[in-house]
Amino acid sequence: MKFNIATIIAPAVVALCMTACNNQHSTSEHAADSTATQPTITEETVAIQADSVTMNSIVAFSDDTTAKKPIVLIVPEWWGLDDYIKGRAKQFAELGYLAIGIDMYGGSKHADNPDQAKAYATPFYTNPQLGFSRLQAALAKAKTYPQADTTRIAAIGYCFGGSMVLNGAKLGLPVNGVVSFHGGLQGVPPVKGLTKAQILVCQGGADPFVPAQDVATFRKQLDSLNIPYTFKEYAGATHAFTNPASTANGKKFNLPIAYNPAADTASWNDMRAFFGVIFK
Repeated sequence: MKFNIATIIAPAVVALCMTACNNQHSTSEHAADSTATQPTITEETVAIQADSVTMNSIVAFSDDTTAKKPIVLIVPEWWGLDDYIKGRAKQFAELGYLAIGIDMYGGSKHADNPDQAKAYATPFYTNPQLGFSRLQAALAKAKTYPQADTTRIAAIGYCFGGSMVLNGAKLGLPVNGVVSFHGGLQGVPPVKGLTKAQILVCQGGADPFVPAQDVATFRKQLDSLNIPYTFKEYAGATHAFTNPASTANGKKFNLPIAYNPAADTASWNDMRAFFGVIFK
């Protein structure tokens, strides 16, 4: 079967996320080993009002220190907020961040198939301000937590979410940096003086949903305005390479997606190094 973007979605909404998310959902826990008590991870659902919807998002943080914690906004794949993103939020909490997994669609909507996911995601591609306003609402909520360091903020996203945080950066979202994992690179053009967040793109080298022309155009737009960014490409990695459920779901929905453990690890480490720079 030949795959191109028209197979999945109209040109205006190119390169949507095809990954599925099956990771286990972790609840708050207080674990201990033989030598020391581990920090408690608090995970709670929080209702965030944004335009006409309530985003039933998840917040995660630990009690490891009384120091303020950098904020990490996490935007899910086009399936919506699910256990994969909740698991990522817990990972960030364990690393000392205050993380919010965002229910971008509102109302806890979750798609079970690509057609439904396309219907949920399309308005965000045709109206970039929609995603921007919901990122702003989530950020405002995160800043109300007493544990939050409101001067150190990042936004990351997977597939659909990657597209959303890149648009957010271009539209002037007030964060230190954004990270896109296998996200679509089409979107709003950058604006000189408005695009201030540092940018890290983690892209699969064999991603059929993000063709070479999209990469070239994305880079040319930023280069033409002298906007700094880092572009990491992982050889052999296809779309949705960070999600362990991708291979099975690729087979289920006949999509060219697959988990790539090497690229998953490398991109996570590249993100952590990036955070070390933007959170100095």
